Amino acid sequence: MVKVGFIGLGNVGAKLAGSLLRNGIDLTVRDLDKSVAQPFLDRGAKWADSPGEMAENVDILITCLPNPTVSAAVMESEDGALAGLGEGKIWAEMSTTDKDEVLRLGEKVKAVGAAAVDCPVSGGCHRAATGNIAIFAGCERVVFEKMLPLLTTMGRRILHTGPLGSASVLKVITNYLATANLLSLCEAWVTAGVAGMDLNTTYEAIRISSGNSFVHETESQVILNGSRDISFTMDLVCKDIGLFNKVAKRGNLNLELAPLLEQIFKEGQKRYGPRELSPNIIKRLEEAAGIDILAPGFPAEMIDDEPEEPGYEVRVKGLD
Repeated sequence: MVKVGFIGLGNVGAKLAGSLLRNGIDLTVRDLDKSVAQPFLDRGAKWADSPGEMAENVDILITCLPNPTVSAAVMESEDGALAGLGEGKIWAEMSTTDKDEVLRLGEKVKAVGAAAVDCPVSGGCHRAATGNIAIFAGCERVVFEKMLPLLTTMGRRILHTGPLGSASVLKVITNYLATANLLSLCEAWVTAGVAGMDLNTTYEAIRISSGNSFVHETESQVILNGSRDISFTMDLVCKDIGLFNKVAKRGNLNLELAPLLEQIFKEGQKRYGPRELSPNIIKRLEEAAGIDILAPGFPAEMIDDEPEEPGYEVRVKGLD
């Protein structure tokens, strides 16, 4: 049986690791906060005292970490993963990160005889928990084929995006689009509120119309039911938009909308704190209008309109 190591048991990482453990994968886990690993250890997972120790004892090492700096420390520190990687092993970076950093670390991984793949996920924490999430994979075709059984354990739609680093670029593009959609929805909701519209009816009108989107069917729900919780925070939004802007600058492209979105969320961080839930960016407009966007009777639990279809879908670049 393939042995898998998983470093980073945060909002997304814990759910991905949970899918692996639930499906009988031989799993070793690690996080700076050992308490978040305890539920995995109680269910049969093993613990590694360092990234290097983990890499030495597994076939596939997965990292799912908050930013490129943390990923670099996990890989390159004295007891880091690079010390334990070797011939035939795979490093899978599932963090939302920078293409150049993935390529830099990928070269070091290759130098010790291992292979690298960047495979970030998209679709939200609630779908990560059920294995109903999309996964991008940037790597050589032979590496993709080795990773595919594991990826289909964690996700339902698997897309081979091309060479190493390509998946990281596509992930920040999709996160940027989600952020743009969230901010436009916030303006739409507060405008509906000041216009005196029934918000339950407004939700349905958007859902069945040209204004509908994945973000509406997830984040509008948590706005209306008052939880505002999609397990994503304002500091992470700023990180992701910053990575998107970095991609554009590498191509000598001066964007107009993206810097404005970053500015809005940086202001949100100053007002409400960097760890404030990202949908609460609507509070800026609620406060300006003197209203609260809440829909009485709206379901307290998020309704996922994506059907739980059996099996998975795989798309391979060049063969679709």
